Amino acid sequence: MSTLAPANTKQRRPMGKPALWAAAAGVAAGAAGIAAGELTAGLLSPLVSPVTALGGAVIDAVPPGVKDLAVQLFGTADKIVLVACIVAVAGILAALAGLLERRRTGWGLALAGLAGAAGLTAVVTRAQSSPQAALAPIVAAIVTMVLLRTLVRRLATWAPSQEAHGPEQAPLARRSFLNALAGTSLAAVVAGTVTTVLTRATAVASGFRGSMTLPEPATPAQTIPAGASLSLDGISPLVTPNADFYRIDTALTVPAIDPPAWKLKVTGMVEREVEIDFATLLAKPMTERHITIACVSNNVGGDLIGNALWLGWPVRELLAMAGPKVGADMVLSTSNDGWTASTPLEALTDDRDALLAVGMNGEPLPLEHGFPVRMIVPGLYGFVSATKWLTELKVTRFADDTAYWTPRGWSDHGPIKTQSRIDVPRSGRSVQAGKVQFGGVAWAQHRGITRVELRVNRGAWQQATLASAISTDTWYQWQFGIDLTPGDYEVQVRATDSTGEPQTEGKAPVAPDGATGYHTINVKVS
Repeated sequence: MSTLAPANTKQRRPMGKPALWAAAAGVAAGAAGIAAGELTAGLLSPLVSPVTALGGAVIDAVPPGVKDLAVQLFGTADKIVLVACIVAVAGILAALAGLLERRRTGWGLALAGLAGAAGLTAVVTRAQSSPQAALAPIVAAIVTMVLLRTLVRRLATWAPSQEAHGPEQAPLARRSFLNALAGTSLAAVVAGTVTTVLTRATAVASGFRGSMTLPEPATPAQTIPAGASLSLDGISPLVTPNADFYRIDTALTVPAIDPPAWKLKVTGMVEREVEIDFATLLAKPMTERHITIACVSNNVGGDLIGNALWLGWPVRELLAMAGPKVGADMVLSTSNDGWTASTPLEALTDDRDALLAVGMNGEPLPLEHGFPVRMIVPGLYGFVSATKWLTELKVTRFADDTAYWTPRGWSDHGPIKTQSRIDVPRSGRSVQAGKVQFGGVAWAQHRGITRVELRVNRGAWQQATLASAISTDTWYQWQFGIDLTPGDYEVQVRATDSTGEPQTEGKAPVAPDGATGYHTINVKVS
């Protein structure tokens, strides 16, 4: 026979385990601390904050192999993934701090202090750092520690797992803790919102860019030859739209530079140092050229390459004003975010169209592609030439200076290798039997392509139709039709440059100076 409780008796159900609430307290305190640090950075040092500094430090520290894997897996979304990982790790550490602080006073505070020290180290070691920038991680750590201690103390007066046993003070203690937790979370949201409003550098740069009119080129672009663009569905367009152009760099957040405040210095082994501002640069006689640029991380058949119409002032003209000294053989270019590239001096002073670019496809450079000024150098991979957000050119020697990627195991010269790619059909696709059309692009910047060939199932090489090129500094489209009966086929492509040198068949990874091998696809014909 069972005993029934009176109908009017109410029992309060437990609201969860203390450990879960302690973890929540840690996350709330950490979020508020990070928001406070970012708000401080927004007020005092917009160019560097604890989050961006930590992200930049991670990018700097990862081995080249990890960087290549990230690019292969995530492409141009690699920075979004990195930010998500930083947020996830911060959340885990904050939750752990809450758990530790509940178990023993001071342990969670110590973990928060260590995280603050890591943020401080990252901030003060960034190229854009300033004395006031160091305040942001300090503020973040102090706010986190104060809130964490406050929340855990209030949690200690309320034991959720024992609330059902009926201590009279439990509802008041519970309300005090939950109000503090909600207030901390709200403070984090408010601080984050205010930071977004106050950090207006990007808006300023975007506004200037939107109102800017590019100067007319003194030397207009080459006329695109008839037949240079093939009408084959799926083939890469001859000129890559800005929205589709690849972006690979080490900047966790896009640097936002106010063009009127921008300066470009020429220093080092020169007869005289030179400095120009944006207005002076825009007044120079501009050159407009179609140029294909590529990332050294581009795998065989990859898409980290694009062709655009660039507008800029030849780099050789600026270097001539400075007068490089005898013995110099390299120019170390520096980005606003501290990244550097080592470019052979010869490539910036010969007759190629190496540009201080201000325009891309008829509009000012997009912010993510280097606004207000970047370098474009035909014939070299971007890691030794295509410096975005350019601020300095140091004339020096390879024996005396090293660029960002050199000590990380990469080459210091980086000439682009002859490559070709099959765009259509895509590997693994099924096609109808009969005349199957293959098409793609080939490139050997500053040398040009003279022949593209395909072979099926390792048979004889057959020559494809090669479209006209805009110039030797751009990629070429090609097309080839072949009758195929039902079955499975392996198709490979190779190109030959204007020196008569065919594309390398041997496979090599992207490090240290670019991948090699034949792009190979498999198609099923039905």
